[in-house]
Amino acid sequence: MILAACGGKNQQQQAAQQAPPAVAVTTFQVEASNASYADLYPATVTALEQTEIRPQVNGYVTGIFFKDGARVSKGQKLYTIDQQAYEATYNQAQASLAVQEANLVKAQKDADRYRELDKHDAIAKQQVDNAEAALEAAKKTVDAARANVRAVQTNVRYTTLTAPFSGTIGISQVKVGTPVYAGQTILNTVSSNDPIAVDFPVDQREIYQFTKMQQAGSKAGDSTFKLQFGEDIYPFTGKINLVDRAVDPQTGSIKVRVVFPNAKDMLKPGMTGTLLVHRTNADAVVIPYKAVTEQLGEFFVYVVSGDKVSQTKVQLGQPLGANIIVKEGLKPGDVIVVQGVQNLREGSQIKVAADTTAQKKP
Repeated sequence: MILAACGGKNQQQQAAQQAPPAVAVTTFQVEASNASYADLYPATVTALEQTEIRPQVNGYVTGIFFKDGARVSKGQKLYTIDQQAYEATYNQAQASLAVQEANLVKAQKDADRYRELDKHDAIAKQQVDNAEAALEAAKKTVDAARANVRAVQTNVRYTTLTAPFSGTIGISQVKVGTPVYAGQTILNTVSSNDPIAVDFPVDQREIYQFTKMQQAGSKAGDSTFKLQFGEDIYPFTGKINLVDRAVDPQTGSIKVRVVFPNAKDMLKPGMTGTLLVHRTNADAVVIPYKAVTEQLGEFFVYVVSGDKVSQTKVQLGQPLGANIIVKEGLKPGDVIVVQGVQNLREGSQIKVAADTTAQKKP
């Protein structure tokens, strides 16, 4: 019995020696605080209106009536395409119409004469019926000839291309003498420039927030939406224009559009930047950034429970100096480790060192 007791005591001592020592840490108690910050979204500048200029007839370019990159007005002449073939076809169609109209006059006179003879039984009924049928056929032939004239006339009009709306035209893709083909050749592109749109994707969980912003509208002097390129901030603020109709099932995001003034033409379609959405939150969870660890692109903090810690996944917001906002994963009252995290793992035993600075609000 004495030997057994001695053996059990030795095993307990060995187990105590093998257990990892408690890790010295400092902690921070999470509290809700007032925070002003900006959420960042990748954004793309896009024109509210944009269209490719394509010919609707075949031919050769005979005239260009603008300067590359210039502003154009709706209805302004941009290109002309060789009209000779289409004008000749139009003249031919007009001549054919004149012949058919003459035939119609003759058919009308024959029908009128035969009707008068028929009243006196001076002509066979068959001849009257034939005259009536010839008159109807002549009318249909004239209608067809007139339709052909209109179609050919439309082709003549299509040889002159005009701006569909006011905006900025790009660099011409063709020169005078270039052959072009209906619906295929891209001559140029026209896009509106003031105002101009900025599109950016948001997670489907944020749809409600942006829908409320859209319904509330923008007020004078509102600086909720700003646009950043590198270190430069665009000098004008935007206003929310629309939230797209549906969520992309592959990405779980939805497109939101903000409109910015662009009188100085500083923004060009296709530019990429960062949209800043400024927010104020009176109940934000803000913690020291040094409390956060990263593993495979995910972020964690160690939450204290008694004398041990558990690793908790968090969703981070925007950094505020040495601190950072936590969107999900923590709540006021939680105690987290802020120093000594590099020595911790799930379930580690800790001993809290006295460090009053870690207890202050960030």
